[in-house]
Amino acid sequence: MSIFSRFTDIINSNINNLLDKAEDPKKMVRLIIQEMEDTLVEVRSSSAKTLADKKALQRQIANYQKASEEWESKAELALNKSREDLARAALLEKNKLVEHADVLIKELVEIESHIAKLQSEVAQLQDKLADAKARQKAILLREQTATSRLKVKGKTHSNKIDQALERFEKYERKIDDLESQVESHDLGKNTLANEIEELAQNEQIDNELAALKAKMNKEK
Repeated sequence: MSIFSRFTDIINSNINNLLDKAEDPKKMVRLIIQEMEDTLVEVRSSSAKTLADKKALQRQIANYQKASEEWESKAELALNKSREDLARAALLEKNKLVEHADVLIKELVEIESHIAKLQSEVAQLQDKLADAKARQKAILLREQTATSRLKVKGKTHSNKIDQALERFEKYERKIDDLESQVESHDLGKNTLANEIEELAQNEQIDNELAALKAKMNKEK
């Protein structure tokens, strides 16, 4: 299983638990980063062990190759001494060592491929961890902003606001009543300005009436 598959399973499990418990988003972000850091430490430890295994294999391969060369030298020596039987036996031992070395070489190729994948995944995990830490502040800020907005909206729609507006409207109605009472006291009272205006209107009517009479007398 890839370290990212395992890591994803861990994160998804923890996130689901947090959502079920309605945990604080800040805790969720910290947990995700902590899981990434723990996974990175674990993978690095695994990589170190794999690298140690690789070095051990390389030593074994080198030992088998060196021993096979020694048996080949012994086979040459036996032939020089006209001991073909010993030369044949020496070559058999050499071939056994070569076969052992070939098996280990195949294992070494697989380990090197595994190490290359691990290095790639570690690099990706490091990048993702750096990105997560960089985005952590932005995520927390968004959570704080959303929480603050939610509180404001909750207060805006609370009964206290409605009650305050009702009291305000009552005060407005009381002021309207007071103003109406003041205006009612002035009803039916002629002020000096009103009386003068009435005189001016009466004079105008008198002038128009006189003009109308004069016109009618001329027409007779």
